[in-house]
Amino acid sequence: MKTHYDAIVVGGGPAGSTAAILLAQAGWSVALVEKQSFPRRKVCGECIAATNLPLLHALGIGEAFDAISGPELRHVALYAGDVILQAPLPAFDAPQPWGRALGREHLDTLLVERAAEVGATILQPRTARRIARDGALHVCDTVDADGNAQALHAPVLIAAHGSWEPDPSLEDRHRPQRKSDLFAFKANYRDAQLAPGVLPVLAFPGGYGGIVVGDHGRTTLAFCIRRDALREARARHPARKAALAALAHVEAHCSGVRTALQGADLEAPWLGVGPIQPGIRAAWREDGVFAIGNVAGEAHPILGEGMSMAIQSAWLLCERLIPQRNALLAGDALAHRARTEVGRDYARAWRHGFAIRIRLAATFAHLAMRPGASSGLLPLLQRWPGLLTTGARIGGKTKRVVAPCPTVASASA
Repeated sequence: MKTHYDAIVVGGGPAGSTAAILLAQAGWSVALVEKQSFPRRKVCGECIAATNLPLLHALGIGEAFDAISGPELRHVALYAGDVILQAPLPAFDAPQPWGRALGREHLDTLLVERAAEVGATILQPRTARRIARDGALHVCDTVDADGNAQALHAPVLIAAHGSWEPDPSLEDRHRPQRKSDLFAFKANYRDAQLAPGVLPVLAFPGGYGGIVVGDHGRTTLAFCIRRDALREARARHPARKAALAALAHVEAHCSGVRTALQGADLEAPWLGVGPIQPGIRAAWREDGVFAIGNVAGEAHPILGEGMSMAIQSAWLLCERLIPQRNALLAGDALAHRARTEVGRDYARAWRHGFAIRIRLAATFAHLAMRPGASSGLLPLLQRWPGLLTTGARIGGKTKRVVAPCPTVASASA
């Protein structure tokens, strides 16, 4: 088994696979380490904003995405109590102006298979246990499903794993439980009563969520709920599992969800994960690790911008890594200087592109979770539903952080 690479990417989701595709097509030797086998369902969101569609085509999966993803998302809605509001989603100025939804079991598989096609080494299922430095190289200790250990070495290491997973490059840090901790749940339904092309946002005490028609006519319901609200829901429904107790809480406070699920059939078991930890972390660390996707920073999923931040943060980083390949792989003081310059530049670009989006998502999320705090907002939205369109626009639905450019996209066309 090959053990030395130009770059190691830990995590095979949209962020990690995007980075692996771009680097491999630029001539880098890349190891992509992913602990789970694909395809697999995942709690994370399924909405892909229109700003990402040119990038998916540049990555080489655009046609496959277009063929299986759900209908164009042309309207945004709000379900809060008995209130149901709807307004147009803002159009992105491109040939494909609206986003669409695709299950992660399909999107992630398309991306990782594309990474293999262009020359990346896919190590899956394999878990990164520990990351350390050995001079100019990162050493990533990995183990496969049978317990076979292997150390990988590379001058460039990119962290792209889930934010709720232990970081193999840091000491284990146990975070105390908080009543405000958020837990995420997700399920897919058949024959739901939701109009295609509408993206409702759910607001209820102690949480928020969304519901959308995606690939193969499936309706996906996903929501986040605070630990204290989940505990109360389970106390009210002691015979139900956590996900079903939480669903009862959502349905009790969102008539739109009750209507949408009337007569619907659950397609597969509920998924749950948590606690999730939205917030800004570090896109670049002085130990030389680059972070993309949720490892760099995670927005409250109320805006459905998680996939945008994953794909676009990987693109931002690779735009800076690829031109500096010779210096980064030099293995001496030149490599250290290049890594530091790239890291600091990338961190600045990341904050410029995503920090405001994360803060806005946090504001919207806290308003949604606290009906009392947002009680004065509902009458305004009922009078002017177009404010939902404005909220979607300022939340990033039409903001292009990156675009295919000669430095990167020419290698991935």
